[in-house]
Amino acid sequence: EPTGDSFNAISLDQRSNRPHNPMVNAGAIAISSMFPGEDAKAAAAAMRTTMSRFAGRPLAIDEAVFASERETGHRNRALAWLMQNSGMLKRPPDDALDVYFRQCSVSVSAIDLSVMAATLANGGSNPITRQNVVSAATVQDVLSVMLSCGMYNYAGQWVHEVGIAAKSGVSGAVVAVVPGQFGLAVWSPRLDATGNSVRGIAFCKAFTEELGLHLFRPVPNGPDVLRRRSNVRRFQKDCFQC
Repeated sequence: EPTGDSFNAISLDQRSNRPHNPMVNAGAIAISSMFPGEDAKAAAAAMRTTMSRFAGRPLAIDEAVFASERETGHRNRALAWLMQNSGMLKRPPDDALDVYFRQCSVSVSAIDLSVMAATLANGGSNPITRQNVVSAATVQDVLSVMLSCGMYNYAGQWVHEVGIAAKSGVSGAVVAVVPGQFGLAVWSPRLDATGNSVRGIAFCKAFTEELGLHLFRPVPNGPDVLRRRSNVRRFQKDCFQC
């Protein structure tokens, strides 16, 4: 479920003791504990393989970022031990955190992120490699959660103003997906109070408004943006003024 708390809030669902959703830190740590493998090293390799299939090329861990994440991730350790107490982790907390910190440290470009988003837009098939990464049913689940929870505690306002499935990160990245149409990636590191990219959100607002992409926009035959052209440079100029 969406949560109005911060992305790194130390809280679980009061009824089930489960993380609210996989798009906040607690949920991401729980997911990290579910990668297959006998130990943390094998699980981290499975994680990197999965992300590489989405990107369409081998991805690497930025070891400097990983070391920083591991050294300063005390709040995430608190989350992991809280979930361990509730039986929410599939492997020991330290192992789950090792995978999670490495997942946070995978080095990608904006192009990589756009291919990942396009893979979701393409029903789970990577448009570059033609490899089927996940099932169409999984894509439906992922996009549903992205739409309702992907923008931290700005998610409700995002749906109201932009109206497409998206996920942000505190790196300044935003990925968005219009199923059957395209995947979009934007990166600008200046963040707002909710941890989202200021310029990234401004760009997505302008872009979706120009092309009429809002999920609930009353268009008889739906948007067909692949057959339209727009002035992207104008969007860039407007967003750089943020």
